[in-house]
Amino acid sequence: QVQLVESGGGSVQAGGSLRLSCVTSGYIYSRYCMGWFRQAPGKERVGVATIDRDGTTNYSDSVKGRFTISKDNAKNTLYLQMNSLKPEDTAMYYCAADPRAAVCRGGYSLQPNYWGQGTQVTVSS
Repeated sequence: QVQLVESGGGSVQAGGSLRLSCVTSGYIYSRYCMGWFRQAPGKERVGVATIDRDGTTNYSDSVKGRFTISKDNAKNTLYLQMNSLKPEDTAMYYCAADPRAAVCRGGYSLQPNYWGQGTQVTVSS
């Protein structure tokens, strides 16, 4: 069973920073494409950033230059460092994983099969 446990969400003013964390098993961490997705109220869930097994990263245009996805191999933990936050970044953020490399390489056209429970990020102006 694939378990993804997120933490680190919260409320912050525009221009502030937050770091999200996602812990999973070592097997998933080392063998799966992993990423962060978000869903704002009334909108579809969209991709934010992914990191492939070889460390290749991809970002959506809306967060490029402000967010950084990374992994801590010693802790089997995926991170999303979010800087210069904007009110439009307000959403539920989900950690996701999938064994298919195409999920990381397909420009978010494929939805991952495994999801965490989500963590809320609220940015006020």
